[in-house]
Amino acid sequence: MITNTPFSNIELEKVQNYWNARPCNIRHSPSLVGTQQYFDEVEARKYLVEPHIPLFAEFGKWKGKRVLEIGCGLGTDTINFARAGARVTAVDLSTESLTLAKKRAEVFGLDNITFHQANAEQLSDYVPVERYDLVYSFGVIHHTPHPDRVIEQIHKYLDMDSTFKIMVYHRNSWKVFWMFMKYGKKPGETLDELIARYSEAETGCPVTYSYSAESVGDFLKGFDILDTRIDHIFPYSIPEYKKYEYTKVWYFRYLPYALFRMMERRWGWHLCVTARQSQEVTRL
Repeated sequence: MITNTPFSNIELEKVQNYWNARPCNIRHSPSLVGTQQYFDEVEARKYLVEPHIPLFAEFGKWKGKRVLEIGCGLGTDTINFARAGARVTAVDLSTESLTLAKKRAEVFGLDNITFHQANAEQLSDYVPVERYDLVYSFGVIHHTPHPDRVIEQIHKYLDMDSTFKIMVYHRNSWKVFWMFMKYGKKPGETLDELIARYSEAETGCPVTYSYSAESVGDFLKGFDILDTRIDHIFPYSIPEYKKYEYTKVWYFRYLPYALFRMMERRWGWHLCVTARQSQEVTRL
């Protein structure tokens, strides 16, 4: 269990306010927010920059299955699970994110999604405890003050035949090295606090935990890890990226693609884990 961290005493309201102020990926399109064009452009940009997501999620695999997504954000992955024929339950702490995710489902005429506004640390207080084929959470659980509590809750929705897919941030990554070299730690600041400050597009995220390929096993108590993959280095120049232009920074521009992919697989920012509930937990 995670204790005595810089984030243990952060109020959940502070986390909620941060994501309400700027839902993740909300600026992925310059089009009118809430239109079909806007949502199409958000999806295109997201998967252009993070092409490993559809490979990790395996949307088509869950046709006719029950999927619980913890932290749906604007609903990009949510919609793709639903399009593939899954019955989706989507949860988010941010009311602003959920408003747009619901609008997205409406725009695309998808009625196989149930949305819940919920604190995932107390998930069973909001979402009826039922068995799901897949529990999926991409880049979310590490932003809550007590992520270990979310893991405890997730066990309630799985059996030994269910699958759990989670992405958390990779501590031993190029991005953490870049943060340290570019900004450095403030006096008295921990590495965890530095990572949180610059982990997102909008600086000052209240909570961001990070894990190594080794420590994530301790974090996922009660799970047998089936697969661990490291991926994603953001190669683009940020000023141009903000203008929807995709110009790589000079040191990545001249790097052979094969070498860049090797770097991503070793020092990527995304630690993607596929797991199953251990038999010991299932018997309880």
